[in-house]
Amino acid sequence: MIELFEKAVPVLIDGFWITLRIGLFSILFASLLGLGAALMRGSRHRLVSGAAFLYSTAFRGTPLLIQLFLLYYGIGTLEAVREQPLLWWLFSDGARCAILAISLNSGAYMSEAIRGGLQSVPSGQIDAALSCGMNGLQVFRRIRFPLAIRQAFPAYSNELVLAIKGTSLASTIAVMELTGLARRLMSQSYLIVETFIIAGLLYLAINITLLGCAWLFERGLGIRTEH
Repeated sequence: MIELFEKAVPVLIDGFWITLRIGLFSILFASLLGLGAALMRGSRHRLVSGAAFLYSTAFRGTPLLIQLFLLYYGIGTLEAVREQPLLWWLFSDGARCAILAISLNSGAYMSEAIRGGLQSVPSGQIDAALSCGMNGLQVFRRIRFPLAIRQAFPAYSNELVLAIKGTSLASTIAVMELTGLARRLMSQSYLIVETFIIAGLLYLAINITLLGCAWLFERGLGIRTEH
C-alpha cells in the first residue's frame, strides 16, 4: 500500500492539475454562456429567446458523454473543420473539446438558474429605479443583477461541483486527466479500490475548495443557504 501510494500520488497529482485546469476554464466559460443565454431568454425578440431556449433544452436534455463524443469524434473529423486552422486547433485536442463540451453543458444549466434569479426580481423595484432616472444598463447593474445573483447562487454553486465531476468523462476522449490516469494505474497495479480512493480524495479536495469559496461569497452577499 505504501509503495502504491508513493507511485500513484505523483502520477495522480499530474492528472489533478489537468482536471483543475479543465474544470476552471469550463466554469469560467459556462458562467459567461449561462449569463448570456439567461439574458437572451428574457429578450422580447422571439428569434433571440427561441435560440437560447433551444440551446438550453438541447444541452440539458442530452448526456454530457454524448456531447463529448459528438464534438471530438464527430465534428472534429469533418473535412471542413480540418481545413480551418482555428477550428482544427479547437477540435483536434481532447482537453479543449472537453472544456467546450462541459462549458456548453454547464452553461445551459446555469442559464436556467440565472434566469430564475432574474425573474424573481420584483417589478416594483425595477419601476422605482427607472422612475429615479436610471437607464436600462444601470438598472441591470445596480438592481436586477445583484438581486438575481442572490437568488440564483445556491443553484449556481451546485453547478460548479457538477462541472468538476464532469471532467472525469474527459478520459473517454483520450485526455489523461485524473480519472484517466487512475484507470491506467489500476490496470498496471490491479489495486482498484486503493487507486480510486486516492483519485476520489483529490476530486473531493477540489470540490471542498470550490464550496468553501462559494460559502465565503454567499456570506459576502448575505445569502443564507443550506447545503
